[in-house]
Amino acid sequence: MQANTILEQVRRFADEAHGDQLRKYTKEPYIVHPERVMKICLEYTDHLPIAAAALLHDVLEDTEVNPLEMQGFLKTVMHPEEASYTVKLVIELTDVYTKEAYPHWNRDTRKQKELERLQKTSPNAQTIKYADILDNCKEIVANDISFAPKYLQECRSILKTAIRGNKELRKFAMETLTQEKDNLQKRKT
Repeated sequence: MQANTILEQVRRFADEAHGDQLRKYTKEPYIVHPERVMKICLEYTDHLPIAAAALLHDVLEDTEVNPLEMQGFLKTVMHPEEASYTVKLVIELTDVYTKEAYPHWNRDTRKQKELERLQKTSPNAQTIKYADILDNCKEIVANDISFAPKYLQECRSILKTAIRGNKELRKFAMETLTQEKDNLQKRKT
């Protein structure tokens, strides 16, 4: 099966998993974000599991789909090894230290623990995370002037410590954070 056909099927699976979820600020169907993350990744790699994981990166965190269901689906459209690797990447990208799992911790504590976890993830998972940061930071700066400074700082911390992913994409993400911080300052004045 052609990579484009596989990715279209993975996109449909992710879209169905996200169901009626919308992007917080734009109220667009949620799938627009994973699609943009995938497109960013494809500018730096043509590795099918990375593109598929980019489309699926929020599914385990934000939907009822579990890893076994995801892998079962992926095995119908990909080679078993690619399906397993895709799920591994999605698991690496899924937040562990969530508010629901750790309600007694504040955001700063949860994000610090998540940062420590992300440092240990694979280079390919970190590459997808860079693309996720790129897409989210622009949207948050454009739509949430009060939360954006905190979010940009959290992203900068990730990019400073999760350094094993694609070097060019990481550099571009760092430059984009700087630009978005400048954009934020201009909007505040």
